[in-house]
Amino acid sequence: MKICQLCAVDFTLYHFLLPLMRAQRDAGHEVVGACARGAWAAKIEAEGFRVVDVPVRRSQNPLALWRAYRALRGFFAREGFDMVHAHTPVAALAGRPAAKAAGVARVVYTAHGFYFHENMPAPKRALHVALEWFGGRFTDVLMTQAEEDAATARALGLCKGGVVEAIGNGSDPARFRPPAPGEDTRARLREAIGTAADTPVFAMIGRLVAEKGYPELLRAMRRAPGAELWVVGERLASDHAESIAADIAAVEADPDLARRIRFLGYRADVPDLLRAADAFVLPSHREGMPRSIIEAMLTGLPVVATDIRGSREEVVSGETGLLVPVRDEHALGAAIAALAGDPALRARMGQAGLARARLLYDERRVVERQMRLLGLAS
Repeated sequence: MKICQLCAVDFTLYHFLLPLMRAQRDAGHEVVGACARGAWAAKIEAEGFRVVDVPVRRSQNPLALWRAYRALRGFFAREGFDMVHAHTPVAALAGRPAAKAAGVARVVYTAHGFYFHENMPAPKRALHVALEWFGGRFTDVLMTQAEEDAATARALGLCKGGVVEAIGNGSDPARFRPPAPGEDTRARLREAIGTAADTPVFAMIGRLVAEKGYPELLRAMRRAPGAELWVVGERLASDHAESIAADIAAVEADPDLARRIRFLGYRADVPDLLRAADAFVLPSHREGMPRSIIEAMLTGLPVVATDIRGSREEVVSGETGLLVPVRDEHALGAAIAALAGDPALRARMGQAGLARARLLYDERRVVERQMRLLGLAS
């Protein structure tokens, strides 16, 4: 088959879709990536995939969506794809009707987390549910990562084709693993960053936008005076989400927080950083099924997360970590302080999370599940 993997930006294609693309190619299919080209496209092409630049922008401006629809319809028709597999909300909204209009036989959508969620104002939520329902009229197979999203999709009729399955999420246990005996990663990285060997370190990985929970997290660190926070991530050029520039400025103006909160930017050594940390925190306002939590659990770290879909499926509160209410800096600070002050609790929860992640969140099994569901296995 000739398959198009469609998303908004090449960052998504490189960081999240490559394992599936490799599996499809290994099974004998031709796989083409389509997205707005950026710095990551060359890395994907270096693996032998063709990446086509398409005018999909992370914006729901009707004119921009119409332009994306027209361009994608022509592209799909010229290429003669057998399957178009869409990811990310805007690319899927324009791409699914475009694929059907171009005569593509099978249109697939993976919702990596619906944009609407239970904490969203009702009118805004209704609008985004309606947009997903519209896109579902052009969808043969809808895959979600979280079981909760799959149940919601079935209840709301978000897939006309009727095939709705939760595929889970995963990462590579060979890359994300606990430190090996005698490994010097922890000491080496802590020395490079300037963190003492005995300081409890909480790692946070995510784009520098407010919906990831940074405003609450940065304030919550005042309630855990003995702990340090390593923030890994940057704001993407395509991001329209609320900025945290003012929150970062507030940290920089506070001598205590400025000493204990390290903004490390984009890092290619995330597995090593996790091995050098003591716990992981992700206080997002919404998620699909966050891979960063899985990676932390595979490394043997306990997790503090918000009680939202996806995260609450991964984290067993009181067993593998702690769940706190959304936007509650007091509860978040208390959870961080509790883990910071109890090494035995961290160790016990980290081991429980490691066992759970190895059982449920191996990336290879998630890819195999998709290949079987789509009938693409060799």
